[in-house]
Amino acid sequence: MIRVLLAEDQAMVRGALSALLNLESDIEVLGSAADGEAAWRELQRLKPDVLVTDIEMPGLTGLELAQRIQRHELPMKVIIVTTFARPGFLRRALDAGVSGSLLKDAPAENLAEALRLVHRGGRAIDPQLALEAWSEADPLNDRERQVLRLAGEGQSASDIASQLNLSHGTVRNYLSEAIGKLGAANRIEAYRLARQKGWL
Repeated sequence: MIRVLLAEDQAMVRGALSALLNLESDIEVLGSAADGEAAWRELQRLKPDVLVTDIEMPGLTGLELAQRIQRHELPMKVIIVTTFARPGFLRRALDAGVSGSLLKDAPAENLAEALRLVHRGGRAIDPQLALEAWSEADPLNDRERQVLRLAGEGQSASDIASQLNLSHGTVRNYLSEAIGKLGAANRIEAYRLARQKGWL
């Protein structure tokens, strides 16, 4: 049996996934969680073979959950299901040790097949996601990404400078580089664009 934990913040989607997977003779849904922190507690308690998680969730995102599993070297596979084919997400998911990445609008049987493949040690990546991942490279470096994320969260250049131990001028330079690379009019637009692409 492939023992599965579901992490999905939308109750209807969570219920539908659970019902569909329980129809499979070789898959057992051990439990489900509505947010990332609850999923983290449940996966430590239930020790599933595979975690199926949404990418956008309250508390911890699916990506952050995968990173935490990788950091703690827990012996379970992760499949991420997402609504959006954002280029940056798949690369970051693979870096976090994710074994599968699927779009939510794929046929239901694709998830069961992906679970079997991942459980056997393979990788299951939606072709559309794979195509998107290589269509556009992330132009930001780590420091630009860090500064832009903080600016997008509403912090001033002075706040960012003191938080990152940088000078005010250096922070402004990173922000203007990020804005320029993204072809944005200002830091808010740059933040929004980078979020849409999955680069933040």
